[in-house]
Amino acid sequence: MKPHRMRMVHNLVLNYGLDKKMQILKPPRASPEEMTRFHTDEYIDFLKHVTPETAADLTRNHEIFLSGEDCPSFEGLFEFCSISAGGSIAAANRLTSGESDISVNWAGGLHHAKKREASGFCYVNDIVLAIIELLRYHQRVLYIDIDIHHGDGVEEAFYTTDRVLTCSFHKYPDYFPGTGSTDDTGMFKGKSYSVNFPLRDGIDDESYHSVFRPTIQHIMEWYRPGAVVLQCGADSLAGDKLGVFNLSMKGHADCVKFVKAFNLPMIVLGGGGYAVRNVSRTWTYETGLLVDKHLEEDLPFNDYLDYYGPRYKLDVPETNMENHNTPEYLHDIQTKVFEHLKELPFAPSAQIREVPSDPWPYSDQSDDELDERISKAANNIYDEPEMEEDDYQSTYKNRSNRINGRNRTQNFSKKKRRFFQSAQTSNNFNNFGCGHEHTSKPQLDDFLRQIVGSSASTNTLNNQLNERISPEYNM
Repeated sequence: MKPHRMRMVHNLVLNYGLDKKMQILKPPRASPEEMTRFHTDEYIDFLKHVTPETAADLTRNHEIFLSGEDCPSFEGLFEFCSISAGGSIAAANRLTSGESDISVNWAGGLHHAKKREASGFCYVNDIVLAIIELLRYHQRVLYIDIDIHHGDGVEEAFYTTDRVLTCSFHKYPDYFPGTGSTDDTGMFKGKSYSVNFPLRDGIDDESYHSVFRPTIQHIMEWYRPGAVVLQCGADSLAGDKLGVFNLSMKGHADCVKFVKAFNLPMIVLGGGGYAVRNVSRTWTYETGLLVDKHLEEDLPFNDYLDYYGPRYKLDVPETNMENHNTPEYLHDIQTKVFEHLKELPFAPSAQIREVPSDPWPYSDQSDDELDERISKAANNIYDEPEMEEDDYQSTYKNRSNRINGRNRTQNFSKKKRRFFQSAQTSNNFNNFGCGHEHTSKPQLDDFLRQIVGSSASTNTLNNQLNERISPEYNM
């Protein structure tokens, strides 16, 4: 998982000339505020301050922050997390803004990280952060995982919602992280929105495609996602140091090609992969597929050419590994998966609301300038447009009308309160045998004349009087 993989991929992409077919961006690093849209404040603060020397002391009372030997503390840990997460968040923003149809971040895809825990070489879950950005604009998002390990961190994050459907093809059981059974289908509102396809050792291209294509086709037709996030972990390739699958480079890339054919906004991310020469070959080849450029099999000259000997070819072939995934086993698993998919309602929708505004950009400036920066941002948001002279007159007139109407209402209330107070003081009440005391009609006439004016006709007063006196008075 060293960043050296990224250097090899980037260098091979440049030497194939793929950079001329796309825009290469340097995204801003993710801020702690952006990371805490999913992770807890305490966990992100821990990652920000932990060092190899202080890791033991900081984790003494927080053992869940770093788990086992897979997630050690190292120099530049938070910097690495901010770069990886920032790339995936920026990829999502490119899609939501309409500037790109496909965004790629081979440094992302860290699908094991939990809300308050690092796991499986993953510290910050950039996938979840990217999906959260997509959900601001899209009602439904589909997450597909072809890493050999189960995408447990992403599944757990959206386990109770129907707005994200997670689909993972992975080794199970007796393999890290030990989750991903066909029975793990979600909870509450997210019931049946977690799809898991457990596979056995040695699966080859033909077997993989026989289950991948119909499953994704069914999900696309029924769930109708607005955007897709595809995690392309390369540890499912043949010959990986940790993986036990037998996919070739072209077999792995065929999944990317199939998902791309649906023409949906798509984020393509990296993930696992521990034979670095095969990782760089495969992700470069898949980049060529995404930009519709055919790549020559003979590798061009690049800074890491020695890694690709002795053949120096853009290819990762299958091996003679035995395939333990029998047609009967794959058919049974696919039947179970399709039974769960039948329980899905057709294309669940979300309530239409105004898209939340983008958060203020993070800055590491001191708090001394905080008030000034907040004021400027508020002025930009609430700045009123300039008005012509006629607009000023109209605005002033409307304001005057509102003030005059409010004053008339207040004067009416004051007159009414003074009138009845004086009537109660004089004890001038009549009893009409109904058990209630009523103000005499002449007094009400006097009061109405004060309100509507002395020039009002007798009929007008009688009509207004009948509207105001109680039903008991008319008995």
